[in-house]
Amino acid sequence: MAAVTLASALALTATACNGDDQAGGDPSASAAAAATGDGKVRIPDDVRQKLKEHGIDIDKWKNGAWKDWNRKDWLREANDFINPIIKGLWNPDRMRHAGDPDKGVDGNDISGDQGVTDPTPQPVKARQVAAPYHAGAATSGKVFFDSPEGHMVCSGTVVEDPAHPGKSNLVWTAGHCVHAGKSGGWYRNLAFVPSYNNAARSVDQLQHASREQIAPYGVWWADAAQTSQQWIDKGGETGGDGAPYDFAVIHVTPEQGSGGKSLEETVGGALRVDFDAPAVPKVARMTASGYPAAPPYDGQLLYQCQDKPGRLSMNQADPTMYRIGCTMTGGASGGGWVETGSDGKPALVSNTSIGPVSSGWLAGPRFGDVAKGVYKSVSDKFAGR
Repeated sequence: MAAVTLASALALTATACNGDDQAGGDPSASAAAAATGDGKVRIPDDVRQKLKEHGIDIDKWKNGAWKDWNRKDWLREANDFINPIIKGLWNPDRMRHAGDPDKGVDGNDISGDQGVTDPTPQPVKARQVAAPYHAGAATSGKVFFDSPEGHMVCSGTVVEDPAHPGKSNLVWTAGHCVHAGKSGGWYRNLAFVPSYNNAARSVDQLQHASREQIAPYGVWWADAAQTSQQWIDKGGETGGDGAPYDFAVIHVTPEQGSGGKSLEETVGGALRVDFDAPAVPKVARMTASGYPAAPPYDGQLLYQCQDKPGRLSMNQADPTMYRIGCTMTGGASGGGWVETGSDGKPALVSNTSIGPVSSGWLAGPRFGDVAKGVYKSVSDKFAGR
């Protein structure tokens, strides 16, 4: 089998916008912080103590801002995720600007053993999803979070929860959309907005849009998140050795309340996750969805690519990834890849992880036992609750 050298400049497909109000976060279901009328934020005692244990001074947190956030403040370990709700933090302006492209990274991370890597696919032009998005892509949305570099954005998908049939609060996204990998830790202020910009308004129209117009099904804050230990240990700016394990599951709760409805009930559906998808040659096509934000896209509209997948091997020891032709760019990270099963029903089989800076193709992990373990862990945490 011929070895294939991939010399493309690669970058993870999340995008960032520099800002001066980086803020902080929590993943236990009971952790929440509410803004009060005097502009102060009330932090539950358990969250305050957890942050104190990590050397983080909660008094520096004001109006959602932790000034001078640096690497020593990273909450890194798998059980460290904390993400208190800050009501109103993700306002229309903040959401709209979380999408400027980050710098391209010239990486050769994937030039290892590629004996099962197929030829580079031809680019497939992404097509805009017809509005309203809720009608044809109700499970898709945007994932927002803060990093030391600024406000960032990814894409995500509402998935079923085996512990709560028909009432899921689970969202699937990429690992690098929740955790920085080997060089950092958990991101902060992590939230999901289903059917973001549901009416497909233009950038000009969004200038004066209300929060309800941009986020018609609400803002849902992560109260738990988990990614693979492989991503935490080996993930890098261009994916690195963690790319085949670049997936994450978050459990969310509504910022403003949802009348007792779950996320799945609110949007009207959730996708089944297939951890035993067929080998690539047997898959006729996959459909990847996301909100690309790097040029020529602006991050405000939902797009899809459909293509027959090929194989991408990072190295001989790690699982082979799926790869499709697609012109989507940064911001599409974490967006779901859907394949129609033998039963005729759609299922989530991957998520967008990496792609060349120049665009043209995307690659995503093939779900297996590790992904199933991440999924089950988050589901089990809220079973019976």
